[in-house]
Amino acid sequence: MKLPACLLLLVFPAPVLATIGGSNWIDLTGHAIGLFAIAIFALAYVAVMTEEVTQLRKSKPVLLAAGIIWAMIAWIYAQHDLPGVVATAARHNVLEYAELLLFLLVAMTYISSMEERQVFEALRIWLVRSGFSYRKLFWITGTLAFFISPIADNLTTALLMCAVVLAVGRDSSKFIAIACVNIVVSANAGGAFSPFGDITTLMVWQKGILPFQSFLLLFVPALVNWLVPAAIMYFFLPDAKPKSVDEEVQLRRGALRIVLLFLLTIATAVAFENILHLPAVMGMMMGMAYLQFFGYYLKTSYGKERRTASRRTADSASERRANDRRSDSGLVGDLRFDVFSSVSRAEWDTLLFFYGVILCVGGLGYIGYLSMASEIMYGEWGATRANIAVGIVSALVDNIPVMFAVLSMEPDMSQGQWLLVTLTAGVGGSLLSIGSAAGVALMGQARGHYTFMSHLRWTPVIALGYAAAIMVHMWLNESMF
Repeated sequence: MKLPACLLLLVFPAPVLATIGGSNWIDLTGHAIGLFAIAIFALAYVAVMTEEVTQLRKSKPVLLAAGIIWAMIAWIYAQHDLPGVVATAARHNVLEYAELLLFLLVAMTYISSMEERQVFEALRIWLVRSGFSYRKLFWITGTLAFFISPIADNLTTALLMCAVVLAVGRDSSKFIAIACVNIVVSANAGGAFSPFGDITTLMVWQKGILPFQSFLLLFVPALVNWLVPAAIMYFFLPDAKPKSVDEEVQLRRGALRIVLLFLLTIATAVAFENILHLPAVMGMMMGMAYLQFFGYYLKTSYGKERRTASRRTADSASERRANDRRSDSGLVGDLRFDVFSSVSRAEWDTLLFFYGVILCVGGLGYIGYLSMASEIMYGEWGATRANIAVGIVSALVDNIPVMFAVLSMEPDMSQGQWLLVTLTAGVGGSLLSIGSAAGVALMGQARGHYTFMSHLRWTPVIALGYAAAIMVHMWLNESMF
């Protein structure tokens, strides 16, 4: 053994070598390397949770932590002449991330394309100009958040609805604060009954644990999770009407067709998974081709549409300028539309954050900590208590590493229990503003109005909805437990 290795082993005692399933595995749970790995992950996650204060993007600390954790594991295995064992485990984690990356990349590209075509802006302006009262807007934004998030995602939906609330509630900070809490709860609840609504539901679906249609069984429990606190918060809203705002926006060319292509892409992904028994990500990538071909059509047809518009327009200088403005705004056609521009606008920091989290949790699982947690939670506590606890933990720690840890544990549970943990992980983050991406994003977007403390005031009623959703699920889907 080389001298540096001998010196390091004086600090790090020898781990336990075991054989599991015919392959060598080293138990590092009691080893200094294992404890150091937990410390590294904890520090990285503290940096993630303080992103709003430090302005350090959340992907950076977890990417670094993932590299350190796997490098330490590989070094220990190399000392036992088992270098290939770690490589196989690491590649398995990378493959899981690759499927998630490609799936989310297509979804984010479609969302960016719809934003560029003014789809969400048109919806926002319609709500702003509607003249609804604060109480009506409270229900409208909550309802839209609940039903849009299963298709788009809870973060994008929450940001859209928050923009509406800020526009119409500029004279009522109280309305903004309560409406933002309502949006976070409804967006998280809506994302819980669809594989497309939240990363946790997507991971469960891609893992093949639950078929697509099973998630719909969570519709009523998720609805209850939102309606219980919303019904209570409603009575604390100001009974007034905001000042009308006179704004106008028009959809850009091809906007509604892109929405239809996105729905077709979702249907394709579901068909690949349920009918062809192929990975859903292949259907999503096929859907990317739909958007690329349509983008090609928008570019090639632009000149023809512009010439047609020119023939219909008089040849005066003022009318030419109006026509130029019309063309530049994209209402007739827009040469600037490019699928790869939409790809570049995807949330790359979030996508890289997922890589770091999956590799970090995968590394801790390979060390042996997830097996220990599984024995305690699902062995001693029981599945129901463990799954309820998962939701509560999700309020403190992002639900993505929590759900990935549960999936890595692979507890032996019924479909009813898997639906329960999907529900609790999805809606548990609503208990605190820092418990979900939607809450964190809205604290930045509605700074000064929606804060950690303004959300905390409503935590008891949100917890009431959390408990009610669990009871409704266990009652309605009793046969699945």
